[in-house]
Amino acid sequence: MFTTVTDIDADSTHSTEQTRLTTTPRRRVEYRSDLDGLRGLAIALVVVFHVWFGRVSGGVDVFLVLSGFFFTGLLLRRAESAEQAWAWSVVRRTLRRLVPAMAVVLAAVVVATVVLLPYTQWSTVAAQILSSLFYYQNWQLALTWSDYLAADPSVSPLQHLWSMSVQGQFYLAALLTVAAAAWLCARLAQPARTRAAVGVVVVAVSVASFVYAADGVATNQGWNYYDSFARGWELLAGAGLAVVAPSLVLWRPARVVLSVFGVLGVVLCGWLVIDGANRFPGPTALLPVCATVAVILSATRLRFADWPWPNRLLAHPIMVWLSDIAYPLYLWHWPILIFFLTERGNTHAGLVGGIGVIGLSVVLAWGTHRWIEQPLRSSPGGSDDAGDTRARNLVVCAVAVLLAATLTVTAGWQFAVIQVKPPVADGQLDPEKYPGAEALASGAATPDEPMRPTVFAAPTEVPPPTGDGCIADWDTREVVTCTYGDVDADRTLALVGSSHAEHWLPALQVLAAEHSFRIQVYLKMGCPLTLAEEPTYKGEPIPDCRDWSAEVIDRLDADRPDWVFTTGTRPRDQGGDETPADYLHVWAALSDRGLNLLAIRDTPWLRRGTIRYKATDCLAGGGNRTSCGMRREDALDPINPGLAPASTFPNVFPIDLTDAVCEPTLCAVAEGNILIYHDEHHLTASYSRSLAGPLGRELQPILGWW
Repeated sequence: MFTTVTDIDADSTHSTEQTRLTTTPRRRVEYRSDLDGLRGLAIALVVVFHVWFGRVSGGVDVFLVLSGFFFTGLLLRRAESAEQAWAWSVVRRTLRRLVPAMAVVLAAVVVATVVLLPYTQWSTVAAQILSSLFYYQNWQLALTWSDYLAADPSVSPLQHLWSMSVQGQFYLAALLTVAAAAWLCARLAQPARTRAAVGVVVVAVSVASFVYAADGVATNQGWNYYDSFARGWELLAGAGLAVVAPSLVLWRPARVVLSVFGVLGVVLCGWLVIDGANRFPGPTALLPVCATVAVILSATRLRFADWPWPNRLLAHPIMVWLSDIAYPLYLWHWPILIFFLTERGNTHAGLVGGIGVIGLSVVLAWGTHRWIEQPLRSSPGGSDDAGDTRARNLVVCAVAVLLAATLTVTAGWQFAVIQVKPPVADGQLDPEKYPGAEALASGAATPDEPMRPTVFAAPTEVPPPTGDGCIADWDTREVVTCTYGDVDADRTLALVGSSHAEHWLPALQVLAAEHSFRIQVYLKMGCPLTLAEEPTYKGEPIPDCRDWSAEVIDRLDADRPDWVFTTGTRPRDQGGDETPADYLHVWAALSDRGLNLLAIRDTPWLRRGTIRYKATDCLAGGGNRTSCGMRREDALDPINPGLAPASTFPNVFPIDLTDAVCEPTLCAVAEGNILIYHDEHHLTASYSRSLAGPLGRELQPILGWW
């Protein structure tokens, strides 16, 4: 009879498993190098899919299952050993595996950020470095509504570290759970029941997590992808396996089937699940999770000689070597890829560039493993104990210096920017010095004055609903409405749609103050009015948008505003703009209810090809108002695409203020001394206010209110 004892080398995303098969007369040690190979295969898939295919491979899900399996197994064995202070030894051991490589990579990202990125991006990177160091990066991304995007220059160089944060949070939760279970069972004089108690918790929480994740895919995937609880069931699948695996007995043919299915499932996941970013960690993630579980089970409690042949393939020295560098390779490859794409100004690395990115990542990962990780893992008492001690001490000192420097630089920058001299919106600007849109629309003179807002202050130049909480965010399904302008006026204009309707509010407020009308807002981020069955934003589904739009249309029918104001066009990915069919369905629905509609042409979205960029970043990087702009023919069609379809709806009035935003051949990023955009495509509040004159002249003959 064989007893399996699993000892791990607890890396962050991966672990090295040591399986000891013991007999009564003597002890034998078997090494599960196939699981090393599995994580080597997984990291290879992650890197290749990130570099060349721009989508999810399922490799991270493999890491999550392995982490749950290895770490929970370690905790259970330590708890059952009755070792004193076992929990602290696990914490110390885990930190020794997690922190050094992370410290090296984050320090390198700090240097690369300062050298390669405009200073307007430093605060974002600094915030993500701090969140990565303290293992809440997934929440940082979720709270800023950052969808998991394929690599391109607009993506964070630390986006991939969300998974590290999820695992770090799991490690803490698992440690507390096992420690509590061990303490409780000891108090009840039932220490042998610790494993069973943990198993009950694992089953209950994993079921709840799976149901929660499945619901999140349908209702709030942007948050769901990063949510630790939604991801929990993947880690708990491995944890549950750690609880029951020592007692499992499997039929030999079943092991072969499990092994083949497992390896094929891991390899093919990225090819079978094309849109993993929109479907994981929901039920679709059962493919990589079950595949990983199958591989683990297929050789449990077996000698190497009895392993199924796929497990032996996984144990190939190349796969095992990949597993040795898997953790640092995961850390290095993404920032290298993002900085490479940023320098090239492209969304694709290409064959040669991709090989270069992978090659450099492998070299740095090997160096990190050899010179950072290995010295810290060597045990005292070897043949060269003095040399090992010196190497460990040197690495510890180097890591401590890097951590201190990284924390000082990033926290210091954040404190200086946020606390010492925080950016402030400009408020009302002198129209003589800052004519803004009137420089284009009426030829107003533009004196020599510094641009306002500054590139640092631009992000604060948002419309009032964003600051007032009067725009429903990505996570809010309910209709949020507020009143602006003259709240006692008899005439009402309803401002409806996404943030691209919202950024016209400052201009409308100026007009409302002059001509006495109310502005009632019905706004939701990323959601123009639409009745499409599956609405999307930047390629990502926003399931609430259709239901929200339908309810808003019903509210408009009940509230009966004099006019509805919303966007009538949107940009096309291939350039120019369009009025999509689902907008026409909305126009028809409003017409059926006898509501009058002002359909304004959307403003240009800054992009080079398919790459979005911020005006502030371009200016901070040395560009000027014209070089950071776009050719008008690339940004917009020659004729407003809303004109023709609007002609079939007697209650729809198209408005086009392009000539107050763009010059005849160029859409610059600043006009009349005012910065037009506070990001890639939203108007600054200052420029929006300067549009009040041109907008008022367009609205006057339609509304007849002045």
